[in-house]
Amino acid sequence: MDRLKDKVILLAGAGGIGTGLAQRYAQEGAKVVLGDINEDAARQVVEGIKASGGEATALLLDGSDEESVNAAVAATLNAYGRIDGLHANFALMADSNPMEGILELPLEVFDETQRINARGFYLCTRAVLPTMIEQGSGSIVYTSSAAAYSGGAAFVAYAMSKAAGQALMRHVATRYGPAGVRANTIAPAMTIHPALEEVLPPAFIDGAKAAACIKSRVGRPEDIAAMAALLMSDEGSYITGQVMCVDGGTIIRA
Repeated sequence: MDRLKDKVILLAGAGGIGTGLAQRYAQEGAKVVLGDINEDAARQVVEGIKASGGEATALLLDGSDEESVNAAVAATLNAYGRIDGLHANFALMADSNPMEGILELPLEVFDETQRINARGFYLCTRAVLPTMIEQGSGSIVYTSSAAAYSGGAAFVAYAMSKAAGQALMRHVATRYGPAGVRANTIAPAMTIHPALEEVLPPAFIDGAKAAACIKSRVGRPEDIAAMAALLMSDEGSYITGQVMCVDGGTIIRA
């Protein structure tokens, strides 16, 4: 497993799926810079990677703050001199009350969701693009969600923010593809890591299985990480502008 050997990947967002992403990138040989608003959490993940023989660094990264994003990019460049991949993985899901639609959701919750999820991905993209253009190469992966497609009766702010990320991805792929920059999105459905599975009601997990074509289980972080590793690698060099639905068939579309 060395498809990413010596590639420098800045991963923004260490929690949940982010841990699996960081571990897979390191296993594939990448030099991982893991940024999170919870720097201690990022450090714990990095310590595990180092203990397994991988190379990783933790730093503070608040995806909604331009100075923090720019500082993380600068620190990565100071350490390695290049950035081969950016994975924007952080998200806020504050509109989690299923009883709230657009008429009930407080406007401040909507605004904060867009500020972090949509604007945050925009800031991260804008920060790394000059380096990738100068290099003549780079891969950007955005973590989206099946919610962007599902047309649910709730989670409107989250779903809109994830759809915005897909629009950003297509813009980057179209405008900067000639400069050697690729951009893709991964759209998971429910993805559960072991700690979360222990606290979720069984009926909740059963509902996710029922919504998918694959009924034996729900998604796991390693499912997302496997796709991300391909998109970051040279094996994925002809894939750009795509939304990769890693969701067990929850969303089936042309």
